[in-house]
Amino acid sequence: MTDQRNRRTGACFALLAVLLLGLGVLNLLVGSSRLGVQEILSALLPGQGGSMAASIVRSIRLPRLLAAALLGGALSVSGFLLQTFFGNPIAGPFVLGISSGAKLTVALSMIFCLSHRIAISSAGMIGAAFCGAMLSMSFVLLASRRLRGMGMLIVCGVMIGYICSAVTEIAVTFADDSNIVNLHNWSQGSFSGIDWEDLGVAALTVAAAMAFTVLIAKPMDAYRLGESYAQSMGVNIRRFRAALILLSSILSACVTAFAGPISFVGIAVPQLMKRLFRTAKPLVMIPACFLGGSVFCLFCDLLARFLFAPTELSISSVTAVFGAPVVIWVLLTHRKGAER
Repeated sequence: MTDQRNRRTGACFALLAVLLLGLGVLNLLVGSSRLGVQEILSALLPGQGGSMAASIVRSIRLPRLLAAALLGGALSVSGFLLQTFFGNPIAGPFVLGISSGAKLTVALSMIFCLSHRIAISSAGMIGAAFCGAMLSMSFVLLASRRLRGMGMLIVCGVMIGYICSAVTEIAVTFADDSNIVNLHNWSQGSFSGIDWEDLGVAALTVAAAMAFTVLIAKPMDAYRLGESYAQSMGVNIRRFRAALILLSSILSACVTAFAGPISFVGIAVPQLMKRLFRTAKPLVMIPACFLGGSVFCLFCDLLARFLFAPTELSISSVTAVFGAPVVIWVLLTHRKGAER
């Protein structure tokens, strides 16, 4: 039985790797300017920086591709951590209002800096997003002490998200005309405009958070079997829960800082990976969620770019179209399972 499970796990990881590679190639090929495979390969080789194809690939398409894969994976793992923390299959950064809180503080920081002609760094944006994410998470945690049912907690998180989004829209409305376009595009969610400097900061942040996430995989495995069991295994519940909150907030804040709020990835992808791998073990689910989130966001970003070209859709609208049905399916199957 163990050998069969290992073969299935290996086959699932191989499938995700093939999908990731295929979608990566498609994202390099597809765009407003048509480039052939030979042009793409030539553009990726050193010494070809002067051509138009090389400029498009290296400055626009490749950073966007890597950003979609990196941030999509980070958002999915963030959702998995929140689902582990709350023990609820539909807990996620977007539903609980964490992404909206990060969006609010980043928008206010951008408006202030742009109006005073102050350059805000990538690290500064992540810091602002983290503050907003932690603020929203604090409200959710306070509500969780008073609300018994997880359903009411989710409703509370949605209301927090609406409040943060409303304040963000009001702030954007009264921003300078020259700043409104950039803020509006960012607030809708997009992987466009991310350069190599932003990508480097995001990669370092996500890599550090993922490393700590892997380190707490074994305590996470014990925690999902119950707090009493985890305590009997020597897990410090208070520190462990704080680590889950911090890591999920850092990952979702990094995504929001560079790509804006992206909906349903943190809910849908972990559930799809659990069904695909037929396990909830963190040592398997953490890399599975990261790869699954990368594949999901690359696919959605590809559709956002070419479906109604030259008009580009916001990434959040596309992820909602594919992610929301998964959430409905999870709710229906989860309820049936509970009834049985």
